[in-house]
Order: sequence, then structure tokens, then C-alpha cells
Amino acid sequence: MFKLDGKVALVTGSNRGMGAAMALGFARAGADVVLHDIAAPEETAKRIREETGVRTHSIAADLSSRAQADRVIAEAVAAMGAVDILVNNAGIIRRAPAVDHSDTDWDAVIEINLTAVFRMCRAAGAHMLPRGKGKIINIASLLSFQGGINVPSYAAAKGGVAQITKAFANEWAGRGVNVNAIAPGYMRTENTRPLFQNEERRNSILERIPAGRWGEPEDVCGPAVFLASSASDYVHGHVLVVDGGWMAR
Repeated sequence: MFKLDGKVALVTGSNRGMGAAMALGFARAGADVVLHDIAAPEETAKRIREETGVRTHSIAADLSSRAQADRVIAEAVAAMGAVDILVNNAGIIRRAPAVDHSDTDWDAVIEINLTAVFRMCRAAGAHMLPRGKGKIINIASLLSFQGGINVPSYAAAKGGVAQITKAFANEWAGRGVNVNAIAPGYMRTENTRPLFQNEERRNSILERIPAGRWGEPEDVCGPAVFLASSASDYVHGHVLVVDGGWMAR
């Protein structure tokens, strides 16, 4: 049930971090993989080919440009014949107290973290719905549930990601397309580097994680493969928290 042989997975933001880890996880499960980032993620593609031998295709596109974002699905389909799995992982973060949070930062975060996710889901749906099958996995956040500190645009965007995940699922569940989300906890990635490098903040976060450690990008691989596989065929509109127990506290 967890095999992805014969499937094509597209992962946005797959140069490094969780995107690269999920792409490799899909390849290990048998899927061919389309890799996207603002610069073509050739290193990730090379690692996947060397380790698994599956087909890969790399796409460079800036998701802050709607014209560029709109061509990603079409290019992936043209290169691989189909897109069976879409992971909307690409995202940015801008940190500043709310009173100092600029319009520029707000617009940039909302455009990439929410509007581009909506547009990618819409484009993927237009491809998947006529085929009667497909899996879409959005990357939400603990801040889909909480407000965070000094990241109002990020919290707003990730709250929106959780809601559009449910909205798309309501419309598409009966038509063979699963739309779900993963809400990672505190993972050691580029986005959380400033927190991890701040000893006081790092330790205060760690104290609340029952698992006793920060997450690693690889911790999302199993959940992602589950949501991409036939094992999750009756899972729709769910936001799966992968947080070491943070939300249980």
C-alpha cells in the first residue's frame, strides 16, 4: 500500500531541507520525481538518481512570479507524462515584530506561501480531476494552529494553507483527488536556523518537545509517503502534525 511505483511526484522547494528529504523518500518508494526550486535542484536530482535509479526532471521557477509559477505543472506533465503527487513545500519566512512588519515582507510571504500554493493546487487539480486520481500534500505549520512570535505574515499564510487544504478536499474528495497537509514542528532547516542558533530560544523550544529533540527533515518522509500512497485513500482534508508531541503539551 505504501509503494509509489509508476507514480510521478512533484516537490516544490526541493533544493534542500524537507523538500529534498521528501523527494528522496518518494524515490525510495518507487516514484519518479520532478524537482523544483528557484534554481534547478540538480544536486538533489543527482543524489536521487545515484541512490535509486528513478527518472528525475528539474525545474527552475520563482514562485513569487505568477507567470513562472503557472508553468510548473505544465512543464512537469510535458517532461514526465503526468503528475500523480504534488507537494507544495516551497516557502519563505520574514521575521519582525508586528509593529515593524513591512508591507513588502507581508506581500512576499503571502505570495509564495499561500497564493502560489493555491495556484499550484488549482493547476494540479485541472490535471488530476479528469484522470480521477491524484494526491496533493500541502506543507502547513504549527502556526496553522498558533500565532507564533514576530512572524505575522507566516502565521497568516500557514493558517490559510490549512484552510484551503480543507476547501479543496471538500470539492475534490468525491472525484478521486486527495488533498491533505503536513504541519511540521520545529525542524532543523534554513527557515529555523535563526531560532536554533539562539541558545535561549532553542532551549526554550526543546523543553516543550516531549520527544526531547528538534525534528530533522527526514522525519517528514514517512508521513509524506503515507499521504502520497494508496494507504491514505480515505484521508481527505487532514492536517497531519509531525512535531515530536509539541501540540500535545
